[in-house]
Amino acid sequence: MKLAALLTSAGINFGLCVLFISLYSVLRKQPSILHVYFGKKLIQDGRKGNDCFNVDRILPTPSWIVKAWRPTENEILVSSGLDAVVFLRTLVFSIRIFSIAFLICIFGVLPLNYYGQEMTHDQIPHESIDVFTIANVKEGSQWFWVHCLALHIISFSACILLYFEYQSISKLRLEHISACPPNPSHFTILVRSIPRLRDMPLDDVIKFFFMTYHGVSYLSHQRIYRSGTFYKIMTNAEKVCRKFVSLRATSFDLKRRPAIYRCSLCGGTSRSFDLYDNVFDVEGRNTPLNLSDPREKEEDCTAALVFFKTRYAAVVASRVLQSSNPMLWVTDLAPGPDDLYWPNLSIPYRQLWIRRISIVAATILFLFLFLIPVTFVQGLIQLETLQQRLPFLRGILTKKFMIQLVTGYLPSLILLLFFYIVPPTMMLFSTVEGAISRSDRKKSACCKVLYFTIWNIFFVNVLSASIIHQLMFISQPKDIPFALARTLPGQATFFITYVLTSGWTSLCAELVQFFPLTYNLVQKCLFRKKVDDPNMVPTFPYHTEVPRVLLFGLLGFTCSILAPLILPFLIVYFLLGYLVYRNQLLNVYRTKYESGGQLWPIVHNTIIFSLVLAQIIALGIFGLKKSTVASGFTIPLVICTLLFHEYCRKRFLPIFKNFSAQALVEMDREDEISGRMEEIHRMLQSAYRQPTAMDDDEGEVAEGVKVENSDPLA
Repeated sequence: MKLAALLTSAGINFGLCVLFISLYSVLRKQPSILHVYFGKKLIQDGRKGNDCFNVDRILPTPSWIVKAWRPTENEILVSSGLDAVVFLRTLVFSIRIFSIAFLICIFGVLPLNYYGQEMTHDQIPHESIDVFTIANVKEGSQWFWVHCLALHIISFSACILLYFEYQSISKLRLEHISACPPNPSHFTILVRSIPRLRDMPLDDVIKFFFMTYHGVSYLSHQRIYRSGTFYKIMTNAEKVCRKFVSLRATSFDLKRRPAIYRCSLCGGTSRSFDLYDNVFDVEGRNTPLNLSDPREKEEDCTAALVFFKTRYAAVVASRVLQSSNPMLWVTDLAPGPDDLYWPNLSIPYRQLWIRRISIVAATILFLFLFLIPVTFVQGLIQLETLQQRLPFLRGILTKKFMIQLVTGYLPSLILLLFFYIVPPTMMLFSTVEGAISRSDRKKSACCKVLYFTIWNIFFVNVLSASIIHQLMFISQPKDIPFALARTLPGQATFFITYVLTSGWTSLCAELVQFFPLTYNLVQKCLFRKKVDDPNMVPTFPYHTEVPRVLLFGLLGFTCSILAPLILPFLIVYFLLGYLVYRNQLLNVYRTKYESGGQLWPIVHNTIIFSLVLAQIIALGIFGLKKSTVASGFTIPLVICTLLFHEYCRKRFLPIFKNFSAQALVEMDREDEISGRMEEIHRMLQSAYRQPTAMDDDEGEVAEGVKVENSDPLA
């Protein structure tokens, strides 16, 4: 591809960004759609827009940038939670490391790539992108030590920045746990696979077990009943079936004179018959279908929430094996009341492993099915192949602008459109998998989308000769570095255009909020409904945005010394993303639940993977270019990076996996000394309210069923 085609793609995306930002700066001032762009602000402040017209309302202004930049990190922590701070820290880290890479590679590596061979260069806009990559450097060149040195500087800078970020976020997590108000989840465990006894009700079984083995610390428990859309449908279907069966006893008066009704248009008649009331079913017909007692099916669900008197006792009980049979009395710390995903609590524990294996198989199948659009996209990049397979396009593809459009813009746009189906599919997979909390479900979907993105956007596009080749290289792992090194420089153009389309344009489209805006207009204009319900305000889609940011980080690390032209586009993306996401977190998305910074280990592991992959690809490049010195110095770099990762895993990761006994005991003592512990115990009795029907995907909780109070002290 020529540099002009890349500039065409950049120009199109830049124009779209300007259009979207201008449109957003006007739409955000309109009072009728204020809750689309300030949903979170309206919930917190309770204010309404001013309906008075002024000229400033229809003029685009950049004031939102200043307002998004102004809040400090502590204000964002209070307003949006620790997960939002972790996400923004990821963007800050990316800005820092790729700024360093930009200075080194643009001024040090790029000139060496451009003048790597003795050749006559065309004018810059007519140059091929390949002359700016490491593929243009001749074999055995003595200047490969510059590429190796740049790789070392980038790797060591990334490790130093990662260490301080991991240390800082670990402190924030510890402060978040100890400084937050009493959380019901710290006193509660979830118990599943409770065994049944013939002569004893399940409530008595739970009470007897925990009074026997946790008598000093046990407080009370709450039964969990079946809920969810499927159970509701089955219950209602059963009730409807009983109604139809009862109609057999219904009597009809066939001798009664039929009533005649005339239609005003055709004058036709219709006959009717009188249906006598069935006394046996009067009460059943007067009962709404959705008001069934959940305890009618209590034998179908063997799970409960068990409350303890102290945080330390709850953590110990959740980590200890409760019986000699690991499949009985399975315990885990309960999520927060707003974070708990009630429909999955009734899944039998023995069924979870089957679900997980099935979801893994379904994810792998979906991953390979996505090869079809990826292969099609790669066909657009290879213009000669496209003309051979589709001869009718030869006349169109002779025009210069069409060539630049097809090769520089359409591939990344088509792949982006196909990719929109991935996050909802992965969220569905994570739900079926059996996650017990909404944050775990979103975290699981985030990992699935991340693996899917890295595989299909990076590996499949790099190794896109054919599907057979993509399957064959797995059987020869030793050839992976050389295969990636041979093909990655040629795919630099696609990755740059993907950054422009999926990065720049998608960020600005995120500002406009097209889907909520369309939904708002349809509800107001067509159905005449009010859509300013606070429950309609969404939570932040970490499962889509975190994988996207990490993918661009992967592209930055792997292409920094191979194709440095990608770095300025990446820096613009991260800077724009930092402003856009701050604005959205402060104004649009509410924080109903969070994982307490659990996203950072995913971020850290992905960055380490990106670093190691970049070093392995560079090792393959140096081997193909027959630079033994550069190859020799790259191998210790890979080892040092892996050792650094292992140190961080031992030093910081346990903070994100477990609670410290020191912090829990100190919190319990403070509450006991201050006299708040009795108030916390009373609060636990009504903290978890199980919904009677399935709410929306983000868990808008309805009024719950009655809580079983099994307090032994009562």
